Amino acid sequence: MSVSRYVMFAGYNAWANERIYNAAEKLTAEEYRADRGAFFKSVHGTLNHILVADRIWMKRFTGQGDAPNRLDAILHEDLVSLRAARDREDARIEAYIGQLTEDELASTFTYTTITNPKQVTQPLSPALDHFFNHQTHHRGQAHAILTGLRARDFAPSLDLVLYQRETGAAGLKTN
Repeated sequence: MSVSRYVMFAGYNAWANERIYNAAEKLTAEEYRADRGAFFKSVHGTLNHILVADRIWMKRFTGQGDAPNRLDAILHEDLVSLRAARDREDARIEAYIGQLTEDELASTFTYTTITNPKQVTQPLSPALDHFFNHQTHHRGQAHAILTGLRARDFAPSLDLVLYQRETGAAGLKTN
């Protein structure tokens, strides 16, 4: 993997989060907090979990920042402060990814898992693959909740290829 690929994924991550949060802001408080049977129950729980996991991984990657010790932690009770924290974390992710070198991608790092704590040492590149895939997985759950609450057209498209077309990432542009 190359650094440029991860730069694209960091940009996609911020773009997709913005789209999900824009839709979430249109929900009523009851809809936003409704238990819809997702792993983290609601839009609120799911968006908090994505931020929790991002902070855990960023602490592992950088050694800096706060890392919750529970995957179901609620970091922010309201959407406004959660979104502000999300925006800051996305900027932090983009800055971190933007400064990586190819050698760093190939290097290993060691961390302790949250569930069933144990030490793991692995190359950075596959960990970043998981990091971005995890975000996509749970944004997909939030997307499904939004669709179920309102309608198919309510939830925004989160297709990577749409991001690539809109931004020119990966050399894709539409005429």
